[in-house]
Amino acid sequence: MTGSLASATDTEVAAGAALAGAEVVRARYGRLHSRIDKGAGDFATDADLAAEQAILDVIRAARPGDAVHGEEGGRQGAADAEREWLVDPLCGTLNYATGSQLVAVNVVLRNGPAAVADPFSGEVFLTDGETARVRSGVPGDERPLAPTAETRLVDVNLDPPFPSAPGFRAVDLLAHPGFVENFRPRVVSTTLALAWVAAGRRAAYVTDGGDLSGSVHFAAGIALCRAAGCVVTGVDGGPVGPGGRGLVVAADAGTHELLMSMIGGRGRNSRNG
Repeated sequence: MTGSLASATDTEVAAGAALAGAEVVRARYGRLHSRIDKGAGDFATDADLAAEQAILDVIRAARPGDAVHGEEGGRQGAADAEREWLVDPLCGTLNYATGSQLVAVNVVLRNGPAAVADPFSGEVFLTDGETARVRSGVPGDERPLAPTAETRLVDVNLDPPFPSAPGFRAVDLLAHPGFVENFRPRVVSTTLALAWVAAGRRAAYVTDGGDLSGSVHFAAGIALCRAAGCVVTGVDGGPVGPGGRGLVVAADAGTHELLMSMIGGRGRNSRNG
């Protein structure tokens, strides 16, 4: 795979790297995993480390001059490299360690193409920065991503910390009468949910936080959703980027507006953030 990717587009490199990581995650599923404590209840497993190494091997073979910032290994490569890949080798580590298959592998070239792989469905969601599509595990099966709010399912990240409290608390959103009337909550605890918004499997995704645009966890999913035509803003309705606050990603403007009315944001509600 690595040899064939040497002449591939950045989109194919992202997809190939994400699938390489997903293969490791899938192969190690169900084992008793060693844990590396990261503090504050967070940890990595041997599967995280092995998946990140598989991803790095693909990127280094295809783009040897690029830098890579992995969740587990930090930034590697030339300090003056003009291009940097952001890698989250196993998003949903706690899910995975407890036997849940709700996990994702995220790879994105900063401000460029991205891929999110689902190790257990065999799907990879990818974007070249302008269009977004999904490939199944069946050869030749590739479809454009088409966001829709028809499911009315909204994923809400309830993991701490809660930097926007008391102005915004995810649990308050779930208890809002308007939310109960219009949506049904889901908590998958992985940014696979962002890919699902882009694919029309979720109506929206909401999480607190700071600027998530350069996060190894969120950057790939944000790129997918923007390319698919979702509405992407912070929890305050402002743009995602420096100074931003969390994420509200919705399949359409109406869904975004309704969620923002419950959150109480007064910022700019702009398509594609």
